[in-house]
Amino acid sequence: MGINDDMNTSSINEAVRQFITGHFSHARTRGLADDDPLLESGIVDSLGVLDIVSFIESEFGVMVADEDLVREHFGSIRRIAAYIEIKGRGRWIS
Repeated sequence: MGINDDMNTSSINEAVRQFITGHFSHARTRGLADDDPLLESGIVDSLGVLDIVSFIESEFGVMVADEDLVREHFGSIRRIAAYIEIKGRGRWIS
């Protein structure tokens, strides 16, 4: 798919939400807001983060560097979407 000019944060959020609710049973059994902590709440574990990385790389064409595998980028749906949007448009997260 890749990032294009027609994609916005809302559409990226929705794609990430659909992936997470489709692949992680804890996300289906409770309501999930964009800022809910995915790791601390047990919705996603460390292996689940790798599944999310594979999704990001295949769905959005964004290569996730090892040093980017931090809570600041993968802690919530909103953070994941922001990471995808920034990396997909060729900017660096500071």
